[in-house]
Amino acid sequence: MSRNRQLKMKNVGLEQLEQYNQLLRYVFQVTDKDLQKVGWEEKEIIRAKSPTLEKADVLGWFDRDKLISQVAVYPMRVRIFNRTYDMGGLTGVGTYPEYANQGLMHKLLYRALENMRERKQTISYLYPYSIPYYRRKGWEIISDKITFEINDYQLPKNKQVSGEVERVDVESDVVKKAYERFALQTHGALLRDDLAWNEYLLWDSDDLMAAVYYNDKNEPDGYVLYRIEDEIFYIKDMIFVNEEARSGLWNFISAHFSMITKVIGNTYTDEPLAFLLEDADIKETISPYFMSRIVDLVEFIAQYPFKPDTIEREWTFTMDDPLLSWNQGSFTLRITKDGKGEVTRTQHRTSDRIDIQTMTTMLLGYKRPDYLYKIGRLTCSSETLDMLEDAIEQQTPYFSEYF
Repeated sequence: MSRNRQLKMKNVGLEQLEQYNQLLRYVFQVTDKDLQKVGWEEKEIIRAKSPTLEKADVLGWFDRDKLISQVAVYPMRVRIFNRTYDMGGLTGVGTYPEYANQGLMHKLLYRALENMRERKQTISYLYPYSIPYYRRKGWEIISDKITFEINDYQLPKNKQVSGEVERVDVESDVVKKAYERFALQTHGALLRDDLAWNEYLLWDSDDLMAAVYYNDKNEPDGYVLYRIEDEIFYIKDMIFVNEEARSGLWNFISAHFSMITKVIGNTYTDEPLAFLLEDADIKETISPYFMSRIVDLVEFIAQYPFKPDTIEREWTFTMDDPLLSWNQGSFTLRITKDGKGEVTRTQHRTSDRIDIQTMTTMLLGYKRPDYLYKIGRLTCSSETLDMLEDAIEQQTPYFSEYF
């Protein structure tokens, strides 16, 4: 009997939670020493992951009763140009090396995407351990992380603001309220439920501190999540709904001048920090962060807000998808004057061509149609290119999660 015939794909339940975590720890090389550094023990990890497995769609391959390959999909929601989309957050991906190269993960990903489609999760996000691998499966880069380093003497000078900053517990409701206000008006952002907050704070909530900026109406307009160690102010994330909140939070950070030698932090927009500082000679490093893929093009476009125009617009194209047959073939996109899109299959022959990876990064605004055309990722006429440039909003996604 061949090795494959002893393998069975099925859902992973709470009774396999310990195996789920053992597989993750092995694949991502998390040692007991690593866990001790953050004050976690095996039982605490299992307890923390229990609500995840209760809410997530977790699929695995089993060799008899042993879990040997797995993938988890979190039910999440994201904002895309002021519309709320159901999103499948892919995580927990791993296979024991002795079972590698048997196509197990390929089949798990296909089944996971099928399940997403059934649940109307028309888009999926993931943090890639290998960008080339996930590109081959239809995902594409849609966001960046900029890491910056500012010396104490480069910190911005105090600016007059009408609100004030208050330090609060990192798990307090006001932190969640500030984030909700921010996420609802921010393209690409995750709308965090309890599961998402649990994942966001899972590894460092004991070390993190939070400071919230309140406007003059006592509304939370932003926060900075941070820790101070070895005279360094580390920023996990800073969000704000307006410039005054940004200034207020930087006032708070700069007030630590006598306690620190530098500030090291992350930002998740396409806006480098240097331009905003009087002394702009700071160190900034940009790296690709999250990837995404459209799960169901027809349903995704049905929700998608194109920019209005005085005329109706149309584009017929052929699309390639390495996994999903329902995204392969020739389609016609029609956009009404008020920006509502509809995609239908067509038999018309066309030389216009795009793949699901390019379609995803284009519609999410990470790369513009003109750029994708120049690098050969989009084939169309100059008239169609102009139409796409006009029809798609110009804003790159913000995404600061890690799951």
